[in-house]
Amino acid sequence: MVVGCASFVALFLVFVPGKRGFFDVGVYHGAVNLWLRDGGGLYDYLRPPTHYGFTYPPFAALVMSPMALLGWHPTIVVSFMLSVFAGALLLRWLVGPMAERHGWERWYALALAACLFAVFGPLRDTLSYGQVNILLLALVFADARLLTTGRTRWAGIGIGLATAIKLTPAIFIGYLWLTGRWRAARLATGVALGATVLAAAVAPTESRVFWTEAIWNTDRIGSLSYISNQSLRGVLARVDPSAGTGVWLLLVVAVLVIWAIRVRRAMAAGDEVAGFALTAVAGCLVSPVTWVHHLVWVIPALLLTFDCALREAPGSPRRRRLLTASWGLYVLLGSSMVWIWWESHTWWSFIGGNAFVWACLGLLAAMPIRQPDPLAANLGPRIARPRRSPHAPTPHTPRVDHEPSFAFDGVSPN
Repeated sequence: MVVGCASFVALFLVFVPGKRGFFDVGVYHGAVNLWLRDGGGLYDYLRPPTHYGFTYPPFAALVMSPMALLGWHPTIVVSFMLSVFAGALLLRWLVGPMAERHGWERWYALALAACLFAVFGPLRDTLSYGQVNILLLALVFADARLLTTGRTRWAGIGIGLATAIKLTPAIFIGYLWLTGRWRAARLATGVALGATVLAAAVAPTESRVFWTEAIWNTDRIGSLSYISNQSLRGVLARVDPSAGTGVWLLLVVAVLVIWAIRVRRAMAAGDEVAGFALTAVAGCLVSPVTWVHHLVWVIPALLLTFDCALREAPGSPRRRRLLTASWGLYVLLGSSMVWIWWESHTWWSFIGGNAFVWACLGLLAAMPIRQPDPLAANLGPRIARPRRSPHAPTPHTPRVDHEPSFAFDGVSPN
């Protein structure tokens, strides 16, 4: 089955359109080379023949500075391999414990998940654009792994670095403060501020330009009303391009209230990974710009919905609903259906052209939160289970089981 799935994926990737020419990594490479090798301004670079330039804080340019030593093709290879490595880590952290809980062979589950991962539209675009979001997602969920396995000493570094590279992960710092992860919150805040100050010391001119000019110039990012912008701000811009920020800010506040309620519930249930997944979805909604390829951030929420479905009794209505939701959202968010309404201005285009926003709102409001095992506190470390073939029938397992797999490694520090 794995060979057949991998063969299909290979054919799909070869023949299905979607190659983006490594556009974004081209922007990074061009801007860093103009700055470090040619003596130009980091934010003066525009990739020919477009008006798109470098949009990240100066610290991101410091991290990407080795690109000035690499040619174009080596830069592509390094970017691609780093993203593949980050994706492999995420699968290991998110799918591995799920496989152990259900007694699947780990390699088999990870291989199938990798096939599904590879054809997921936002991930394909991330790789073919040379985007950084999958790397940032891995940094953030490295902290989630540390928190859920009790190794909290270094938790917060990943979130802090991700925030200093691209501002949108700052919502995870808010998550740490909201849920009382004081040590991790302080560390994340300190790392983000420290990296920003370091960049200001190394590149004072670029820091001044970014914080006073470039950050406010949305033309460098693209039109807010462009159909690929699947955020709340994008919805409003498509409804009324002249709309101000007042309505958008009200919607952002409403989303953040729902997010705060739901992550507090996740923490009360001991499901830290669900809290991180909900925060990632909320970040996609409240960001002024969420291009379609940014939706790699919803992958943890899709996996957790699927995991919750498998926890239900076989044949139960709730199991069917959750399976339908997880697979339906995977297909929807992995498709390019919003482009059907690219130039349409009907009420159907309002529904279909913003489909990914509605999907994210649904996940934020209704993504299931896994309940802790009431017996887990008396069981100690993870219980070893005999492996079974992935083709063997799944025995009926009551919903309250003997393994607290809502943590990455099956052990909850709570």
